[in-house]
Amino acid sequence: MTLIKTTYNRRSFLKVTAASTGGLVLGFSWLASCSPSAKELAKMPKEWFNINAFLKIGDNGIVTIMSPNPEIGQNVKTSMPMIVAEELDVDWKDVVVEQAGLDTTKYTRQLAGGSQSIRQGWQSLRMAGATARRMLLEAAAKQWNVPVAELTTEAGVIKNSSGKTLTYGEVASAAANIEIPEEVQLKDPKDFKIIGSRTKNVDGPKIIKGEPLFGIDYQHEGMLIAMIVHPPAFGMRPKSVDDSAARSMPGIKEVITINTYPEGIEKQWSDTNAFSELVVVIGESTWQVLKAKKALKIEWETVTKPESTSDHEAALTALTEKKTEPSRKDGNPDKAFKNAAKVIERTYSAPFLAHNTMEPMNFFANVTKARAELVGPVQTPEYLSKTVAAVLGMPEDKVSIMMTRMGGGFGRRLYGNFGVEAAVISKQVNAPIKLVYTREDDMTQGIYRPAYKVKYQAALDANNELVGFRVRGAGINGSPVFDNRFPAGAVENYSSENHRLESNITTGAWRAPSSNFIAFAEQSFLDEVAEAAGQDPIDFRLNLFEKAIANPVGERNDYDAERYAGVLKLVKEKSKWGTNKEGVYRGVTAYYCHNSYVAQVIDLEMNGKIPRVKKVWCAIDCGIVVNLEGALNQVEGGIIDGIGHATYSAMTITGGRPDHKNFDTYRMMRHSESPIEIETFFVENEIAPTGLGEPSLPPIAAALANAIYVATGNRVADQPFIDHIKV
Repeated sequence: MTLIKTTYNRRSFLKVTAASTGGLVLGFSWLASCSPSAKELAKMPKEWFNINAFLKIGDNGIVTIMSPNPEIGQNVKTSMPMIVAEELDVDWKDVVVEQAGLDTTKYTRQLAGGSQSIRQGWQSLRMAGATARRMLLEAAAKQWNVPVAELTTEAGVIKNSSGKTLTYGEVASAAANIEIPEEVQLKDPKDFKIIGSRTKNVDGPKIIKGEPLFGIDYQHEGMLIAMIVHPPAFGMRPKSVDDSAARSMPGIKEVITINTYPEGIEKQWSDTNAFSELVVVIGESTWQVLKAKKALKIEWETVTKPESTSDHEAALTALTEKKTEPSRKDGNPDKAFKNAAKVIERTYSAPFLAHNTMEPMNFFANVTKARAELVGPVQTPEYLSKTVAAVLGMPEDKVSIMMTRMGGGFGRRLYGNFGVEAAVISKQVNAPIKLVYTREDDMTQGIYRPAYKVKYQAALDANNELVGFRVRGAGINGSPVFDNRFPAGAVENYSSENHRLESNITTGAWRAPSSNFIAFAEQSFLDEVAEAAGQDPIDFRLNLFEKAIANPVGERNDYDAERYAGVLKLVKEKSKWGTNKEGVYRGVTAYYCHNSYVAQVIDLEMNGKIPRVKKVWCAIDCGIVVNLEGALNQVEGGIIDGIGHATYSAMTITGGRPDHKNFDTYRMMRHSESPIEIETFFVENEIAPTGLGEPSLPPIAAALANAIYVATGNRVADQPFIDHIKV
């Protein structure tokens, strides 16, 4: 067992008196990294319904965990309570999970992003369960007048050496008066019963039945529907509005113009937004408002120069050819390339991508003179609260935000402009409203995955040893290059350079930011270098890892070469790498991001120029897997997402206008095009959990590209692949 001091964080504990009906109530602000929800409200004492930020043990033995963090489909709403329940030593069927609202006085990091929830909450959530368990044991020991050391627990029952038992519910009230212990023991991972099991999503039954969970489901008495009209091109704003026809239509209450970010407002990082000046239609129903939007006659004016994809491509190409001061430099790359027997070079690119959340963007707001009540699907509620308070001129403690389950986010809902818009609209019309975006509103408003371009160069000596490596990357509003990732640390002469192309087309986090492109480029290029060196692509990578293990170059390498090599060896074994089938072509990849290591092998068939993935083998080292069910879902979803977008998707811009507004022209993967089979292998160890929601996506595009090369003899260096495959 691990002994841990409960004084780990003074904010972590809030001892309160027992509820009126009895029971232990142990508050813990560390649940800021957690995202659970309610099972059966009927099981809960009514007196506890409105308590936030507490682990509650009722006198009926039911354990309730309040979840501060947003649930975005990553399944932490199930996994986080599993951690607490494991250390508490209760039966999972007796655990109820509830979603808490935003409360910055009780919680920290009420945010969904970066695959960090379980990683950041691991230690403190375990401490929450272990501390409550210890207090229950002490209460039982006092009742029996025996030493705590003689007591054991299992599934919510305390047992003494003579065989007597007490349930947690029977001693919960007494435990509320026990002092919080200075230190507690955590379980040895080998004794875990709940952690590592396959546990179903706690919201699963409601999702299947279509019960209200998502923001789009939210209803409020007297609520109106609002929809926006934003400029048709980046760099434009409304000049005049003729709304006479719209106002006369049935059910339409108001047509207004708003400015969500007036001059002087301090923006949060999450306030990325290209269009703050909007025309808004408010009415009784979605259908009425949709029709009224089409009746508006709006004149637009251009305020900044319109941009096009062709302009971006030319500028990014120029930047990848522009030599600048390296952000990392090891050895003497210039000399290595000058003396090289062979130089390999390739440039890779990727377009803008839209987020395309399945649930339409939406948010409810009811703003009165006294307060602002907001409800909806957002990944960054704390930052939204700050901006809403600033825009409304209202104290932040008068702004309440309740998070709903999100029907997809992928980074889009990190940016809360739609919540700010809802608040401003509600204030201006003096009514509760629900703002709803159409697919066209969402897809044409930006915050895209940036367009990128990167140039790689490798130098081989006369013995085909890799002696030099260069990478120069450029992107819209930021470079995709990670200076300290592999193969940095494995090559004696190495340099990386970064360029940024500023644009008024807004960009932001898209699942596994930057990694979603650079993993494809890096791992595709390493395959090409391996071929030039006359080596098997897996052996080539493993040789580099051996160098990084035995004699690493530099001190800033952000990966563990042994764990990195470990997943590659595992996928090599499981896929039986080296065996070939007629008409089946293989590609491999390995990548590190979000503190986790992933290696993948693809088996591919070609139908003309159309790739068809037969099978994917995926090996992952993400430390201890909390919920195997959710983990497998995350891995498979990331793989499918990565293959689909790399193969088919692109958002292009012409004269500042997005060329695609809906799925009739914006290509997404179809069900029939997804991999036929995915087999996942988790490395078993006792390392604390790391990221899992994003790491399986970035590397898979390279495995696909490498398999396409084996099949066709032509390398695809530009996304989407479907436009560049040559047979």
